[in-house]
Amino acid sequence: MAGDEEAQSVGVGVGVDVAVGGGGDGGERPLLLGVRHHGPGSARAVRAALEAARPRAVLIEGPPEADALIPLAGDEEMRPPVALLAHAVEEPGRSAFWPLAEFSPEWVAIRWSLEHGVPARFIDLPATHTLAWDKEEPAAEKEPLPQPVDEAVRVDPLAVLAEAAGYDDPERWWEDVVEHRGTGGDVFAPFTVLEEAMGALREAYGTGGHERDLVREAYMRLQVRAAQREFGDDVAVVCGAWHVPALRRKATVAADRALLKGLPKVKTDMTWVPWTHRRLARASGYGAGIDSPGWYGHLFGVPDRPVERWLTKVAGLLREEDRIVSSAHVIEAVRLAETLAVMRGRPLPGLTETTDAVRAVMCEGSDVPLALVHDRLVVGDVLGEVPESAPAVPLQRDLTRLQRRLRLKPEPLEREVELDLRKETDAERSRLLHRLRLLRVAWGEPAASRGSTGTFRETWRLRWEPELSVRVAEAGVWGTTVLAAATAKAEADAVAAQALAEVTALAERCLPAGLPGALPVVMRVLADRAALDTDVGHLAQALPALVRSLRYGDVRGTDTKALAGVATGLAERVFVGLPPACAALGTEAAEEMRRHVDAVHGAVGLLGEGTAARQGDEGSGQGGTGIRERWHSVLRVLSGRDTVPGVIRGRAVRLLLDDGALAQDEAARLMGLVLSPGTAPGDAAAWIEGFVGGGSGGGMLLVHDERLLGLVDAWLTGVPAEAFTDVLPLLRRTFSAYEPGVRRTLGELVRRGPGARGSAAAVGSGTPGYATDLDTERADAVLPVLRLLLGLDDLADGDTNDLVGVTR
Repeated sequence: MAGDEEAQSVGVGVGVDVAVGGGGDGGERPLLLGVRHHGPGSARAVRAALEAARPRAVLIEGPPEADALIPLAGDEEMRPPVALLAHAVEEPGRSAFWPLAEFSPEWVAIRWSLEHGVPARFIDLPATHTLAWDKEEPAAEKEPLPQPVDEAVRVDPLAVLAEAAGYDDPERWWEDVVEHRGTGGDVFAPFTVLEEAMGALREAYGTGGHERDLVREAYMRLQVRAAQREFGDDVAVVCGAWHVPALRRKATVAADRALLKGLPKVKTDMTWVPWTHRRLARASGYGAGIDSPGWYGHLFGVPDRPVERWLTKVAGLLREEDRIVSSAHVIEAVRLAETLAVMRGRPLPGLTETTDAVRAVMCEGSDVPLALVHDRLVVGDVLGEVPESAPAVPLQRDLTRLQRRLRLKPEPLEREVELDLRKETDAERSRLLHRLRLLRVAWGEPAASRGSTGTFRETWRLRWEPELSVRVAEAGVWGTTVLAAATAKAEADAVAAQALAEVTALAERCLPAGLPGALPVVMRVLADRAALDTDVGHLAQALPALVRSLRYGDVRGTDTKALAGVATGLAERVFVGLPPACAALGTEAAEEMRRHVDAVHGAVGLLGEGTAARQGDEGSGQGGTGIRERWHSVLRVLSGRDTVPGVIRGRAVRLLLDDGALAQDEAARLMGLVLSPGTAPGDAAAWIEGFVGGGSGGGMLLVHDERLLGLVDAWLTGVPAEAFTDVLPLLRRTFSAYEPGVRRTLGELVRRGPGARGSAAAVGSGTPGYATDLDTERADAVLPVLRLLLGLDDLADGDTNDLVGVTR
């Protein structure tokens, strides 16, 4: 239970009162039924009171713009929990929710009215003012309160009543006085008693810190008067109990209208959207939330024996999770819950008693399975449904159609979906999810695939949150279909992008989204930005994303010729601009540029393979090779210029060595020059960091090439004492990135010393298990294991010889 909480920010649901109170014993008119929102006890009491009073009209706390949507509550396809969603037409992200569950008193009042043909109307302040309120505060909001404000009452009126009754838990107090108590034959008595309690709180604390309630209650009083003029005094009002004393208070029409004068307005649209039990929970941030929507739904839905049925449901859940829970456990848990209720002086076992019983009997004292019970049952993941006839933006209708056609049902529980892009249905699902991400509708998030690393497979984590309905409405300004909206959004993002890397990232997202209409615009913007951008760092950042996009030309059947041309041109600009951009850099700038060099190197490899494959199909295989050769020329220039920082020169030598474009002897010669006494120790240490640092296999390089290790060892032992302290942090960072086994092997080699190690040319690596010649005896020893693993017991002799060759 909490006080009324209006939405204070975009996309946050508008809360409603959760106090209980009201008045009416059938004598006073109008009949005011104060409720606790989302309270099953209040819901049952409201239904009983309406059956007894049979009013001619039912007025409900809620936005009047939703009056036209009330008949949809009787549709067979409507399944609570649902919510009324209001959003500003010109700014869809500005929105508010009014959630209703099956056990919400307002929902019960709506359904009762529809079943009995009684007019039902919402009487709270219109959403047109609610959504505009945070832009302009009305005068009434600025007036000081005439009474003191107590923070506890402002947040939770129920807590004050519970404390006065000697309870430390408002939920337990509510269960004892409402959920577990009967009416005693007088269906109006609970409303009368609790209206008096709320009246006392209002006398002491006024609005309880909610000055905005003065305006809301003034509007409610005007609506009640209007209904009385139309239907007479035989009118029932269902509202948060906190408001009942204010609605009972006598106030002039002129005074109420004065409070409403000058309220800001914004044009709004209204519809029903699905909601979830999880979003009803207080932990979700919803102002009028409850701790246990699943438990309350159970209390409202079961006809009798709620404790026995609840514990049976818990046992079923635990069995599904392979825990041993028998009927004897259920019987014992029921007995324990009832005993605890008697010991604690409670009329019936509540959620606290049943939880304690489940922990002790079914979970053996462990909170791990108990957390599962709380998540799945106490809170729950029930997702409501809304009929197709409900108003919706065209984009939402198209999304719903696609979800049904592709069999991607929105679900509140997070689930993983594996997509094989070679299948048309899965490829369409992938395109839909990528398009929604472009529209900022985060229904699915890409995840690492556990089954395969091929580019033909994608893994998505899907979870539908009610707030995504707002995002869909917000994205509706871009188009009436998902394809049209995503295309328009991508074009607009490309034009508005500030950095070249943003455009390349956008191009990378357009390809898997299947947006051929947007690609020409994105490519044109990309080419223009690349031509004008002179910052090599920006170009180097942009190239990898652009090259990664080329892979989608195979599995997805996307034409990437234009993209390949732009990528090749961008690579050429990087080749030309990189050497001068690497000159005279500081330490941090050099580190950043080294990362750019690594990224470009990987991109050139992919670009070269793709270019060679495409030109190979046309009868030429020189394109990919030419790009790699030009890149190797750039790396040679970087490795030989003294003005280039050591970390970049060392990395350039290492990349050339890994690609086979530099002989080991030449690499050793370059290292020897850098580690000569004429080179400053700091620059030499930076060169070593670039050559073998970053955990990129540099440690294994030193393990297997003792010439390089000997050069590093000799240089390090010759560093002057005054310079050693300066180079130590860099060297420590370099070698700490190696795996423990690599560091251990290097330490062993260094401990033996150069004489014991010998030269690689003469005695091999010097490392146990490595030699200049193959050890055929050791290689043959693994053959039986390989045959068993590969199922090759029936290999012919020739195949066995092939396997021996592979092993060696």
